[in-house]
Amino acid sequence: MKTSNPLLAALAVKTSRALLANLAALSALACQSTPPDPHYKPTESVLEVVAVLRRHVPDDTYRFQPAVDFTGRNVYRSSLIRLENLEVIHENALRSGYMDEVIAFAKGRALERLRAFDLAAQAYRKAADRGGALEQEALRSASVCDTLDEAARIGFDSARPADMEALDPPAPTDGEEVLAAYESRIALLEVLGEDVTRDHYDFIVNEEIERADIARARWFESMRLLSPGGNVQALGERQRLVVRHRESKLYNRHMLALADLYAELAEEYVESNPPEGLRFDPANFQELVDGASRLYEAVANQDGTPEKLEARQRLEAFLAFTLRVDRDRFTR
Repeated sequence: MKTSNPLLAALAVKTSRALLANLAALSALACQSTPPDPHYKPTESVLEVVAVLRRHVPDDTYRFQPAVDFTGRNVYRSSLIRLENLEVIHENALRSGYMDEVIAFAKGRALERLRAFDLAAQAYRKAADRGGALEQEALRSASVCDTLDEAARIGFDSARPADMEALDPPAPTDGEEVLAAYESRIALLEVLGEDVTRDHYDFIVNEEIERADIARARWFESMRLLSPGGNVQALGERQRLVVRHRESKLYNRHMLALADLYAELAEEYVESNPPEGLRFDPANFQELVDGASRLYEAVANQDGTPEKLEARQRLEAFLAFTLRVDRDRFTR
């Protein structure tokens, strides 16, 4: 925070001074042009966008949802749209390049919060090329974004394009290789986290560690039927995710995912071991039922969260499933 605010304050001062000399030209162009989206029309000055980013760059987006603008859109995304629209509408006024440093730096701040780390690094380097007060911070931010982009490319991630062979490094497929890749990814992020403490990048690093843990849990969950101990390992990974990220804004989502896995295992158990058969073990089934029910109830009892209603409905559906099982085969 100490790094971001003073630099953005300097950025705002630079913007304000430059715009005093060009306000008439910008106002004339604004009157003659129509923005692509009326909700995100270009601001009267870059200073407005800078002020919004200065306010929200220090936000802890690991523990809290990102701020939104008056339309309900992510504030970082809306700021980026306004900057891009401003460049289009005021192209002639900005042709001299006097605002390139400010716009590029602001774009970098917005892009890094949208996980476009490679584009953010490019924007920061463009800002650094102009020299000035933002050069050193722009170069530092570009280096951090390079590391974040490198980490995001390690290991298998279902959010990536389908053409996994095009990745550099290529995505691993063996279980041990996948686990080693995720450990390497998290280790790289943890080292970076030690260098950016007391900075807004600390929150971004925590988010990236969480994303790596989510991708790791999803991979083992998707592969659980291919190995004898796959179900136990998948549960362990989901439980690990819940424990490691208790402070996350996604904590309830992690709880629901773990509950869903318990519920899915219970349904699979009944399909493989019909209750009327001798292979059905009431204790094993009850353990799965209790695991899912407790987690659903824990989330459903949290007022003021969007997951409350979702958890309640899933619990009702799951209990309806358990009613189909012969009550004589297990005790509740």
